[in-house]
Amino acid sequence: MAKEKKAPKPKAQTPKGFRDYFGTEVTERAEMLAQIAGVYHRYGFDALESSAVETVEALGKFLPDVDRPNEGVFAWQEDEDGDKGDWLALRYDLTAPLARVYAQHRNDLPLPYRRYAMGPVWRNEKPGPGRYRQFYQCDADTVGSGSVAADAEICAMLADTLEVVGIPRGDYIVRVNNRKVLNGVLESMGLNDDAQRDAVLRTIDKFDKVGEGGVRELLGKGRLDASGAYIDGVGLNDAQAEPVIAFLTSKGETAAQTIENLKAAVGDSAIGAEGVAELEQIADLLAAGGYGPDRIVIDPSVVRGLGYYTGPVFEAELTFEILDEKGRKRQFGSVAGGGRYDDLVKRFTGQPVPATGVSIGVDRLLAALREKGRIGSQSTGPVVVTVMDRDRMGDYQAMVAELRSAGIRAEVYLGNPKNFGNQLKYADKRNSPVAVIEGGDEKANGVVQIKDLILGAKIAESASLEEWQDRPNQFEVPRDQLVSKVREILESYS
Repeated sequence: MAKEKKAPKPKAQTPKGFRDYFGTEVTERAEMLAQIAGVYHRYGFDALESSAVETVEALGKFLPDVDRPNEGVFAWQEDEDGDKGDWLALRYDLTAPLARVYAQHRNDLPLPYRRYAMGPVWRNEKPGPGRYRQFYQCDADTVGSGSVAADAEICAMLADTLEVVGIPRGDYIVRVNNRKVLNGVLESMGLNDDAQRDAVLRTIDKFDKVGEGGVRELLGKGRLDASGAYIDGVGLNDAQAEPVIAFLTSKGETAAQTIENLKAAVGDSAIGAEGVAELEQIADLLAAGGYGPDRIVIDPSVVRGLGYYTGPVFEAELTFEILDEKGRKRQFGSVAGGGRYDDLVKRFTGQPVPATGVSIGVDRLLAALREKGRIGSQSTGPVVVTVMDRDRMGDYQAMVAELRSAGIRAEVYLGNPKNFGNQLKYADKRNSPVAVIEGGDEKANGVVQIKDLILGAKIAESASLEEWQDRPNQFEVPRDQLVSKVREILESYS
């Protein structure tokens, strides 16, 4: 009889494009999300937690840069008693689910409906450095208000949020534009071909990289890029390209100057004039709220990529410099973006429903905070109560209970207590600040030993430093002073 082959062991590896997050990273994210939620809540937004799975039909064709609704998402088809059922997919953002939620529950929701949502989203895209298939988003949206006051409020809230989480004023700027203005520019150019319009939009999006001269070349015959490769242009003549250049270079010293320049750029376009008027109103509202150009500016170069934006668009950019993988200085870049999308809910209801919102890239914002040194230091582990006698586990559990009741993070060592050195190695690996020791003699005398592990590490690193050598790193205290002494040590390092 042939010997049955054993099934191969599964590989212990993370799927491509995904990653695992451990203690400190998870804690940092949770703390930041709580700070953001606090700002959103203060602005009157309510929390919403929608399903992570949607029908592909509900997600629609609004996924960026794809043609088919199930391309770019993780999707599968339901099997209902042998028959093929609906196609389902993991959500690729938090906005498309909001449109479905509002359409489904609109009779029970206030109008306008202000909600915020936080959670992971999934995109079936090719992963790359720092680009994962699962990542966190943090959104806030107002559904049911066509007033640009809602857009201005989102911009103000975004600025407040960045400062609350630790990005100081001067290290960020929220830039605001309006898709209606851009549509007006395209209208004034007389472009009727959708492919040509899309090519112009892609070219405008490169303005911050190639500048005015580069955009002129790309709108015309084309240009050589930095690598020497020739990039074909859109094929416009100088007269056709001029409205785009006027639009991109319309940013003035003040919001009022920018508005006047934009009025000239859109020419006789009615939709363009409407967009300029909305920007002017947003600028006035933000100024009334005390949000000056050091925080929020009208900037015509902002072109959000998603096709569903119908009005104001905004983007939060971090302006401080970092070093890239080659050691070159560059600005950190965008960490949040959004805008008005008045047609998204219409897919479900058949009626236009105005909406505007913003999405913060949580992982990028965390990376920015690490670059600024606001987070990323090694987190402090729990106080470890060592085990000197297996038969007295109840005594050790009582100590831990007292520490926890006092609000101090603590745990009993649950490994093999035979080797005491291993217990201290464990405490070091956990980055524990304090170890508690109670052997038979300590128990008989009603005392405990408290070992200051932070001080011990400093002495080990530099034994010549007298400031550390003169301080004891282990104390014997009465058992009833356990909590007060541990707290005293912890507070000395806070």
